Amino acid sequence: MTAQTEGLHHVTAIAGDPQRNIDFYIRGLGLRLVKKTVNFDDPGTYHLYYGDESGRPGSLLTFFPWQGIRSGRIGSGQSTTTAFSVPQGTLGWWQEHFRGLGVESAVSRASSEEERLSLRDPDGLQIDLVASSVSDPRNPWDSASVPAEYAVRGQHSSVLTVQDPTRTLETFTRDLGMTVLGEKDGRYRLSTHRGEPGTVVDVVTDPRGERGLVAGGTVHHIAFRVPDQQTQELWRQELAERGYGVTAILDRQYFTSIYFREPGGTLLEIATDTPGFDIDEPLLELGRSLKLPPWLEPNREAIAHSVAKIDLPAENNPAVQAFFRS
Repeated sequence: MTAQTEGLHHVTAIAGDPQRNIDFYIRGLGLRLVKKTVNFDDPGTYHLYYGDESGRPGSLLTFFPWQGIRSGRIGSGQSTTTAFSVPQGTLGWWQEHFRGLGVESAVSRASSEEERLSLRDPDGLQIDLVASSVSDPRNPWDSASVPAEYAVRGQHSSVLTVQDPTRTLETFTRDLGMTVLGEKDGRYRLSTHRGEPGTVVDVVTDPRGERGLVAGGTVHHIAFRVPDQQTQELWRQELAERGYGVTAILDRQYFTSIYFREPGGTLLEIATDTPGFDIDEPLLELGRSLKLPPWLEPNREAIAHSVAKIDLPAENNPAVQAFFRS
């Protein structure tokens, strides 16, 4: 492949109640809401983006929250776990933190180099916090809920579950430029950078696993990074030549995207690092206002009335809140 991904860009999942989603990911996981916009294909529902202070690629988890949506089924043909990187020695703090919020969690150790805290969000989405011996130099969002010494550094990895890994592994190695680092009991670890957090995909083999159903509490797609649209176009052309049903380049306002489905069933996206989330509001005010792309602005009043009313916790924009209190 001419192009090679730099790692994970974001994961997009499906939720139910948007306020419950906001409260969990800001106060529970300690992320920052960096953009409150709408699903461009269904403007009657939000698209909520969470990440670090500025929403850097590799820190992002996004949601389409549809009120009243039925629960999905986590299974084969999906990204089944979304994992975030936290510092070593912090999982005890995290477990106590979630216990105080009434969230059950469990610690497991797959190897001497990696320990995981596993839990589910209010919609049933599987979230892992990974404390790895591999250093993660990324700066965290220092929130009132989760101090910086414990905080999430960004994405660690995504887990895909497939019935047969052969063609899925081919897609990730041949078409995404990743390398298989190892295999144990049908679980393959792939990475673009020797296993650094934010560059990892685990492919789990489950030959008899029930097929997943994408709905509430499941991942819709996972996205990988490219630096710019020129690289993205090159990648799109090569994927099309190799027989993938790849989309045209789509404007997502804060990046551009192409989509295709890998043979195991998971929807993949290639997203650009630019232009970023501060193109339509200042860094200090990210997430405060409903932002719409230019083609939806004429319908702002109708859209604002159609989406649910939500309250943003003060810790999302502490400098702004301090200004208004002064």
